[in-house]
Amino acid sequence: MKDTGRVEAFSDGVFAIAITLLILDIKVPEPPEGFGSVLASEGTRWLLHELARHWTAYVAYLMSFVVILVMWVNHHRIFGMIAKVDRPFLFWNGLLLMLICIVPFPTSLLATYFLTPAARVGAAVYAGHGIAISCAFQALWRYATRGGRLMAPGTEEEVARMSARYRFGPVMFVLAFLVAFVSATASLTLCLGFTAFFAVEGFFGKR
Repeated sequence: MKDTGRVEAFSDGVFAIAITLLILDIKVPEPPEGFGSVLASEGTRWLLHELARHWTAYVAYLMSFVVILVMWVNHHRIFGMIAKVDRPFLFWNGLLLMLICIVPFPTSLLATYFLTPAARVGAAVYAGHGIAISCAFQALWRYATRGGRLMAPGTEEEVARMSARYRFGPVMFVLAFLVAFVSATASLTLCLGFTAFFAVEGFFGKR
């Protein structure tokens, strides 16, 4: 068995890189040919129009940032109760980190196609990724808590409380996935509601 310091440092590094790279999806508008010779008023209107036209990229950035932040808070909270790690736990944690690095893709896909006829597909992909993330969190948590194998002494009450909440994660996103084939807006609303729930739960948690 090993202590958790090295695993936490590696995990925090992955979270930091994933959340930092989000800004790369927001591009500076390229000026058209001859832009330097237009009137100042025309140039201002063009740039404002281009900035406004890419509003979905800003929404995708905000959504991805908040989602990854909430995941990091809950991941940090889990490690606050873990006293040691073993090799299987490292692989479960690695699976979770891999899925977290994918977050920008389904978010950008949904933001890009939300106002198009393909909105329901984008919403289904987004909710489907939510299922994968919630299942990975559930697997990591269950492995660590089964029989109290990796948990610190005195965490039993908090473990029971978190277990009662975490078990609903996959069910919530399965519901959002099914709803996506009927309404992209309703599916997205459910996903954001679930994220808000875990954000609030993590904020008021003891650890």
